Amino acid sequence: MISVKLYMLLIRASLRSRMQYKFNFFFSTAMASCVHISEFLMVALVMMRFGNIKGWTLYEVCYLYGVMMISRAIYRTLASDVHHLEKYLVSGDLDALLTRPVPVLLALMTQNARVLFAEFGQGFILLFLAIKALMISGQIGWSVIPLTGLIIVSGATILFAIGLATAAAGFWLTRIESLQNMTEDASQTAARYPLSLYPKWLQGALLLIVPVGFINYIPALYLLRHQGGIGMLLGTLAVAAVALWLAMRFWRLGLSRYQSTGS
Repeated sequence: MISVKLYMLLIRASLRSRMQYKFNFFFSTAMASCVHISEFLMVALVMMRFGNIKGWTLYEVCYLYGVMMISRAIYRTLASDVHHLEKYLVSGDLDALLTRPVPVLLALMTQNARVLFAEFGQGFILLFLAIKALMISGQIGWSVIPLTGLIIVSGATILFAIGLATAAAGFWLTRIESLQNMTEDASQTAARYPLSLYPKWLQGALLLIVPVGFINYIPALYLLRHQGGIGMLLGTLAVAAVALWLAMRFWRLGLSRYQSTGS
């Protein structure tokens, strides 16, 4: 509880410092909204023209997209600079975090915090439209709403675990931007759509190596398509717990090997 209170205190301080530049905040939010809307509209227009894609309807894809966006927004809001560890390693700024009387990871997570209003807003809109349409059609019931909240939390946990493990690799590699492009950016983009669209080898990679498929696709098979039984949902929660445990172990190992740049 002390760590949670300290985390919330540091997050509030970080958010207050960023809000000193209000124009930059609102402008960046507006630009992010335009980018995310245009990305989804391209897919929506294609599906509206050609109908289902391998049996997946527009609203089902909309659901996958919304879950991924909100999960990512939670991860990037609560642990923004985990994704930017490389700059701390290259500049030697990580040394300053080591001298603070708080755990290094906690200090890193609270640096430069910002709420991704654009991603949260679009994600909730997409989920609202998708769930409403699927409930009207009788495909899903009211139980999908609390279960969706659960998989969003587990999805944010998986994304945090992937980001933390990738960041920890920086203690050996230092330059990890290209690795992050694969494990975080590219994999998240791919997982916004049904994995059944991809070849088997890529499906396996997105489920076993970088388990982004468990963020939305696997639970959606159970929630939306009633496939696989409750084990699909329980498996998702288990993957989130194991991924977080492994990432924390890898982080501690990497931190123990850290050597300052001396700058």
